[in-house]
Amino acid sequence: MLVFLRSLFFYFGFFISLLVSSCLCLLIGPFLSIQNRYRFFPCWNHFIIFWLKLSCSIKVRVTGKDNIPPLPVVIISNHQSPWETIFLYYYFSPVSAILKKELLRLPFFGWALSLLKPIAIDRKQKFKSRRAVIEHGKERLNKGISVLIFPEGTRVPYGEDRTYQSGGATLSIEAGVKLLPVAHNAGLFWPSGKFLKRPGTIDVVIGPAIETQGKNARELTRTAEHWIKQAL
Repeated sequence: MLVFLRSLFFYFGFFISLLVSSCLCLLIGPFLSIQNRYRFFPCWNHFIIFWLKLSCSIKVRVTGKDNIPPLPVVIISNHQSPWETIFLYYYFSPVSAILKKELLRLPFFGWALSLLKPIAIDRKQKFKSRRAVIEHGKERLNKGISVLIFPEGTRVPYGEDRTYQSGGATLSIEAGVKLLPVAHNAGLFWPSGKFLKRPGTIDVVIGPAIETQGKNARELTRTAEHWIKQAL
């Protein structure tokens, strides 16, 4: 019962803060440069991580911070939960989101999100989406903005396995930047599609950045996939 009440309390704060934050972003965002939007908009993400700790006793422990290069990179992470879409976007900010274009149609939240110029894709058109990730991803990286990709393509429950797609590796090779692997176990505490949140500590492990020169996308993807799964 306590876990239920704490989860309910969390979602109350989650949706109220999301509405308020989205409205503020819509009001203020058009008057900010894209660089300042990347500083202002993730304040909500930061609040939610704090709110999750306060309401549900879910903490975060990050190791491998020293592995983050000073230059923009392509970040690939396993995808278990809504949690990492909140945490990683603020922790590695400025970072460009790759998301379903349908999200941008959501009232308030989607409209505000569109001001960050995310890389929106249509999952039904795989070839076109892949080219969009490469083209727009290179553009973001050239402007000093990292790109975050979930190579599993969808959320995978904790303990289950799915082969990684090579889009992130291809982008890093074509853009000439490093590939940064990240592993986490958020699905243990905030399972995708589940209401209840379990107290505990989410571990985030940032691996050594992988050089892309002289490697092909398949080889690079397997290297990053192996590291992430070993870390898990």
